[in-house]
Amino acid sequence: MTQITSCRPPRPPLRPHPGFTRGSSPLNLPAVNDADCQDQDEATDAALMLAWVRGEATAFERLYARHRTRLYRFLLRQLRDGALADEAFQDVWQRVIAARDGWRPEAAFATWLYRIARNRLADHWRARSHRPPAPDDADERIARVPDDDTPERSLSEFEERRTLQLALDELPEEQREVVLLRLEQELTLEQIGEITGVGRETVKSRLRYAMDKLRTRLNA
Repeated sequence: MTQITSCRPPRPPLRPHPGFTRGSSPLNLPAVNDADCQDQDEATDAALMLAWVRGEATAFERLYARHRTRLYRFLLRQLRDGALADEAFQDVWQRVIAARDGWRPEAAFATWLYRIARNRLADHWRARSHRPPAPDDADERIARVPDDDTPERSLSEFEERRTLQLALDELPEEQREVVLLRLEQELTLEQIGEITGVGRETVKSRLRYAMDKLRTRLNA
């Protein structure tokens, strides 16, 4: 069997955000902005998941390393708040660990993972009853992030990210969701349908309408 190694030693749990409803104690997971591990073998998600269910803890470390960045990006796009995304990220993996015995080989791990993430987001929105606005100092926070590029390039990239986020925010919730799952998480239409509970053609239609709106908004 190929030896699986972890990325980095675990860090202390994140401090809970006052506006986030927690389900259980946080995990001691590495920070998402650490460099991702490079796969040392070609083990599939399914093979790693089966190994983890059998009790091989290192298989979980490989799955986490593969999926953490995209999952965090998905949560951050939806929540628009770094602290809330941190808490959601930790809680999703806590739920994954708690529910691992319920996974079956016929369900792709990525589909199962994002269904858990979607349910966690639904719990949060029900608790908050509305989508929270972006923090007043969001632009200042992003501008303070260290960057070795030139100020002109940094400003240009920041404006592009900001424009894209505003365009995404203008989409209906169901359209924004399929765009993020398709373009950022690279899930198939079938997987997105399983996660969202709608048919493939509905997913395709939502994606088409969303992309048309994004193109119009970004070209304006």
